Amino acid sequence: MTLVSREVFGTLPDGGGTVEKFHLESDLLRADVISYGCILTRLETKDSHGNFSDIVLGFDDLEGYLNKHPYFGAVVGRVANRIANGKFSVDGKDYQLAINNGPNSIHGGLKGFDKVLWIPEVIQNGVRFSYTSADGEEGYPGELKVWVTYVVEGSKLTINYKAQSSKATPINLTNHSYFNLAGQGSGVIYDHQVTIDADHYLPVDDTMIPTGQVAPVEGTAFDLRTPVELENHIKNFNLNGFDHNFCLAVNNELKQCARVHHPASGRVLTVSTTQPGVQFYTANFLDGTLKGKGGSVYPKHSAFCLETQAWPDAVNKSQFPSTLLHPGEEYKHTTCFDFA
Repeated sequence: MTLVSREVFGTLPDGGGTVEKFHLESDLLRADVISYGCILTRLETKDSHGNFSDIVLGFDDLEGYLNKHPYFGAVVGRVANRIANGKFSVDGKDYQLAINNGPNSIHGGLKGFDKVLWIPEVIQNGVRFSYTSADGEEGYPGELKVWVTYVVEGSKLTINYKAQSSKATPINLTNHSYFNLAGQGSGVIYDHQVTIDADHYLPVDDTMIPTGQVAPVEGTAFDLRTPVELENHIKNFNLNGFDHNFCLAVNNELKQCARVHHPASGRVLTVSTTQPGVQFYTANFLDGTLKGKGGSVYPKHSAFCLETQAWPDAVNKSQFPSTLLHPGEEYKHTTCFDFA
C-alpha cells in the first residue's frame, strides 16, 4: 500500500499558478514530485542497515528549480536530448527550433516541458500529470496532449508516458533525475559499479550529436555489459565521463537496461524500460557552483543519469528508430526504477 499526500510547494511568479508537491510513500520508498516540470525533487531509499537517504540531486524550494539548473529530476520534452542545429523536416515542411546547447537544440528548447505547470490528479499509488503543448510551441508541429504518471509500489518507482498529437511531430520524453546512491551531496560517484545491457552505442561528434554510426561496444570504453567501477574505468580509458546513448532492443517490451550498485551503502538500482535507448550521463558539466538541498555542493561526477529515451537526433537520421508520432497514434512508454 502506498500513501499519497499533497501540499503546496510554492507559487510561480507573475500569477503563473500554484505548484503542488505530491508525496508517495511505501515501506521501502519515499518520493516527492511537484507539478512544475513533473520534477522528482526527492527520492529516499533504504541502505543495507535499513536507513533512508535521499539519493537524487535537487533543491529545497521552488526558487531553486525556477533558476537555471541542469534539468534536475525533470521530465524533458517535447524531444529530450539533442537535435542537430535545431532543424528537422516533417511531411516536406522544414522546422527551426531554438538553439540552446552549442549549435544544437536540447531537451525541448528554451521553455520545454521541464518549465511548465502540469495539471495533477491523484491516482492509486501515485499521481498523474497532464499538459497540452500548443501547435507551434517551441517550434514543434501539432497540438500535443501529454500524460506522465508516477507510481510507487514497494521498492519500485514506475514512470509512464503517453501522448497524442494533431500533426506528425517528433517526440521523446524522459526523466532527467541525477542519482547518487551514497546520498545526494555525498561527493563523487567513483565507487559506484555500473552495468549497462547494450551491445552497441552511438558515437558522437564534438557537439555531442550522433555521427550516424551504430558501433559495437566490444573492446571499447563503452563495454559495460559486466560491472565496472567508475573510478578505475574512467581512469583506465582516460575519459571525461559518459554522455552517450546505449542502444537497446527496438520493441515495446519492458526490458532491463542498467544496474548500478553502491557497495558501501548496499544500494542497488535496476532500470527497465520499453524505450530503444538509454543515455548514461555522469554529470560531466556540474562544477560545484550550484547549492543544492541542505546546502549541498554538486561537483563534477557527483551523480549519474540513466535517461531512457529514443535515440538522439533520430528525426534527422532515417536509419535510427523513428521518433515521429502521427495523428491517430499513441506514444506510450514505461520506465521502472527498482531499488534494492
